[in-house]
Amino acid sequence: MRGIRIGSAFGIPIRLDLTFLLVLPLFAWLIGNDVASLTGVVNDLFGSAIDVGPLTGGSMQWVLGSAAAIGLFFCVLLHEFGHSLVAMRYGYEIESITLWLFGGVARFTEMPEDWKQELAIAIAGPIVSLALGALAYLGFLVLPTALDPVKFVVGYLALTNVVLAAFNMLPGFPMDGGRVLRALLARTRPHAQATQIAAEVGKVFAFLLGIFGLFTNLFLIALAFFIYIGASSEAQQTVMKAAFEGVTVRDVMTPREKLDTVRTDTSVAELLDRMFVDRHTGYPVMQNGRLVGLVTLDDARSVKEVERDAYRVEDVMSAELSTISPDADAMTALQQMQEEKVGRLPVVDDGGEIVGLISRSDLVTAFNIIQSRGTLPSLSLGDSSDLPNPR
Repeated sequence: MRGIRIGSAFGIPIRLDLTFLLVLPLFAWLIGNDVASLTGVVNDLFGSAIDVGPLTGGSMQWVLGSAAAIGLFFCVLLHEFGHSLVAMRYGYEIESITLWLFGGVARFTEMPEDWKQELAIAIAGPIVSLALGALAYLGFLVLPTALDPVKFVVGYLALTNVVLAAFNMLPGFPMDGGRVLRALLARTRPHAQATQIAAEVGKVFAFLLGIFGLFTNLFLIALAFFIYIGASSEAQQTVMKAAFEGVTVRDVMTPREKLDTVRTDTSVAELLDRMFVDRHTGYPVMQNGRLVGLVTLDDARSVKEVERDAYRVEDVMSAELSTISPDADAMTALQQMQEEKVGRLPVVDDGGEIVGLISRSDLVTAFNIIQSRGTLPSLSLGDSSDLPNPR
């Protein structure tokens, strides 16, 4: 979720996802189309007497719908700043805050594992929403009847901020309530176990929300799907991080002496034949004993079949390499592969010499072994001979 950067505050970039550009006018239309009934709700809840007539005449309802929608998403942005500023006080870096289809999301470079810190960060957003709701309500009380259109927008924001805070506190991990649940569970359990329990609760909540959405609002079905996927993804990441604690790239990589490489002058046709025989989809490219590139099956496929005898590996390989140190954490390697959208990383020592290769399949295989045996086999530490290498 990258989005379009529109500015920054407190050193945090603010971005708009493309889905936000679609949902904002939709919300404006929905609110504008429902001004009459929403005014009735505000009057009933706050004991006011806003006249509906002037709010629905001409284009006024669409102006009010747009103002309320923009105000709502601005409050969502402040909600995310609540999380972010508390996290920054604990020393965590915030990559960005992005407004998108389902509101807002603050992206942290690292998630807290201390339960007290996570609890404080998680409840900060709903507290901000409640504070905004209270401020909007005070504004609603002091606004004169002559400003009924403004009074409607302020009353609407007072109501929706309280609803936003309450909804976010439901136990739908990775929503705020789910993170509060994980923090409380982590008081007496390992962080990974607390995450798994919170994620399972979140999945059940997502299922129930989806069922409810079938009979009420299709938007809730999409939100339920997002919660379910988010809970599964974060639980998997947390379990993998716990499993790879203390495991380095050196423990998992294929060392250089067992590494299959190709030369720059190898033809693409020869490369594909070798890939078929070796069942590998990527090779380091060597020239005079030095690493000069990396070639993958996708690189080879980019050459037309009739030209594969004429093209050489040096013509299609990637020369700008993303590498990693053998002493880096295994989880760091996985995260680097995900961020850079690559399936393997050459492992290079401080002198720039290649000492091995680590692939996504190496990490998955190591993870499966750790899950099965509780730890890496003792023989595999510093030697990947015990780990299958299905590249």
